[in-house]
Amino acid sequence: MFSRLVRRRVQTILRNSSAARNQIQRRTLVAAPKPGDGPLMERRPDRELPDTTGFRWIHTFPIFAALITLSSVAIFNYQKSSSPVTASTLYALRTSRKAREYLGDDIYFKHQIPWISGEMNQLRGRIDISFSVKGTKNVGLMRFTSSRPTPKGMFETTEWSLETPDGKKIDLLDGDDPFRGIASHPMDEEEREEATRGFRQQLK
Repeated sequence: MFSRLVRRRVQTILRNSSAARNQIQRRTLVAAPKPGDGPLMERRPDRELPDTTGFRWIHTFPIFAALITLSSVAIFNYQKSSSPVTASTLYALRTSRKAREYLGDDIYFKHQIPWISGEMNQLRGRIDISFSVKGTKNVGLMRFTSSRPTPKGMFETTEWSLETPDGKKIDLLDGDDPFRGIASHPMDEEEREEATRGFRQQLK
């Protein structure tokens, strides 16, 4: 009698588990949302995952790489344009007799956002930059090259010139080097403000 009751109980449990298993297997998944379907108003555990086979990261990676490259170039150019070396050369142009004879007064960057070409590596003792300038008379391309022979030595200017639009070069090095020790003794705040005065006024 007892064994018969146990057998019936086991058969009932097996039938119920089989029916539940069949119900779970017959349950279908809800389709994943498509573009334009609107926001999801509820969360469902039986919702299908969206199809990702159509996404191609290779189409967006070049755009991402281009943005990173442009941002890096802009940051490095800003560092060079705000460097004491650039401010010192611009200030020296304003006090140079030859530069004032050709450019005139109010000498500052030619463009509103100046582009500083070349290398500026004071740690390794190499400075070779050029940028466009303008005055009340003419425009030109200023070139400045300076190097440090030894790690503890002073910077020595090898070129400081002004190139005209027709290719003529005006040598601005006259006598002693006006930039000797430029990295060791940077401009103070008042001189730097005077050197970049025209650039800030143009931005306003």
